[in-house]
Amino acid sequence: MRWKLPPCHDSNVKVLLPSALRSYTGETQITAEGTTLNELFAELERRYPGLRFRVVDEQNQLRPNMRIFVNGLGVRDLGHALRPDDFVAIVLALSGG
Repeated sequence: MRWKLPPCHDSNVKVLLPSALRSYTGETQITAEGTTLNELFAELERRYPGLRFRVVDEQNQLRPNMRIFVNGLGVRDLGHALRPDDFVAIVLALSGG
């Protein structure tokens, strides 16, 4: 699955947030800077305290119920490089039975 956004002329990464994280930002989509996912989440934590902990655990790994897509491709490595104008979607995986 790929998400497409209209062209944007800034150098920020666009971030789509699941509804469970919107209480931190008040927005569905935000922009942030970072050359890796780790840097991106560090900036998000500075701007929205507590958000990173909901996505990344104490061992600096993505929580099992979270999925990250960069330009539509699933990524689990927080060292994954980002480029200006990348689109990062944070998705809460559903579980249950």
